[in-house]
Amino acid sequence: MHGTWSWHKKALLAALGALAACSPRQADSRSATVTSAERRHPVSNLPVVPLTVSGPAGKRVFRVEVARTAAEQARGLMFRKAMGADEGMVFVRIPPDRASFWMRNTLIPLDIIFVGADGRILNIAANAVPHDETPLPSAGIAAAVLELNGGRADKLGIRPGDVVRW
Repeated sequence: MHGTWSWHKKALLAALGALAACSPRQADSRSATVTSAERRHPVSNLPVVPLTVSGPAGKRVFRVEVARTAAEQARGLMFRKAMGADEGMVFVRIPPDRASFWMRNTLIPLDIIFVGADGRILNIAANAVPHDETPLPSAGIAAAVLELNGGRADKLGIRPGDVVRW
């Protein structure tokens, strides 16, 4: 990874396993060691990290869960009944690939934001419909996927080309 990604993003990428949350792709079972300083989400018990999206509409900060094991990645936001306005989940694609997500067993609408290797948003599958199994593909090679509450990206002016950092 290079370009606009900072050293801590590179470290996070190196530590996270391949993902497949909400996707038919198999996840890698590699996992990173969790430090005692990491904040944990009260529902999933996953680590929570700050993530920013910067673009013409400004800089927005989110607190996102990071799924690290194959089981965590496969579950993703499935069965979640609610999520805070500035919360989300990030999935790192190792290696980066053409991602395709679906909404199987997902109870809340989501904006599925595909992020390229340069940290820029490739495309957004806005307001993905709960329980819908229609594949929602990336518009190119995705190094990460960010899930936010449905409609949040549009409300905040988040667009393709904006930069994602964590």
